[in-house]
Amino acid sequence: MKFAVLVFPGSNCDHDCQWALKSVLKQKVEMVWHQDSQLPSGLDCVVVPGGFSYGDYLRCGAIARFSPIMKSVQAFAKQGGMILGICNGFQILTEAGLLPGALIRNKSLHFICKDIYLKAERSDSAFSGLAGKKLRLPIAHGEGNYFCDEATLEGLQEHRQILFRYCDEFGLVTQKSNPNGSLDNIAGIISKEGRILGMMPHPERACEAALGNTDGRQVFEACLHALSRA
Repeated sequence: MKFAVLVFPGSNCDHDCQWALKSVLKQKVEMVWHQDSQLPSGLDCVVVPGGFSYGDYLRCGAIARFSPIMKSVQAFAKQGGMILGICNGFQILTEAGLLPGALIRNKSLHFICKDIYLKAERSDSAFSGLAGKKLRLPIAHGEGNYFCDEATLEGLQEHRQILFRYCDEFGLVTQKSNPNGSLDNIAGIISKEGRILGMMPHPERACEAALGNTDGRQVFEACLHALSRA
């Protein structure tokens, strides 16, 4: 499969994603600069990585969504392409209107960097094979508090767009297991058609035994499985 990893000024997880996909999972990867106007041809998936695009000025992702490459990303989405946004990438996708809601300051108002647990909620999306699984992944964000209005939340629940929820080590979704105050313990959502995923935890930082955790590989493997069936 062929992946594109976007690179914005301030991205700091772009090469982590490249390593996870190319060196660990043996996929083709092209790095795409934010000022490029077109995505490479023959792409199967676009990855919008974590970091601090444009220094997080205005709002996280608010400037990056106007980068020239994002028009091509939006067109790719309309054509049914698969997109994975991680942390700042999730924020960029909400700012670009590719996913609903917004990511605001953590309830504690502090940057949080630690391992957390999340539970996959459904198996019939493009990212199938994850349902019911409990993953331990790192988070590293100051604005990971997912927020939306009541009508949007009802829509997410009705259309089963909540793919990941924060949980405890036993897989129980509780208020105590919510690290940042996100509505409904939301850690990741998908688009209605199920081919765009935004998530705050970092799977690319948990893909190798040398790092002490390989749970993140399951997220990328679910993506590869979906692409192989397309």
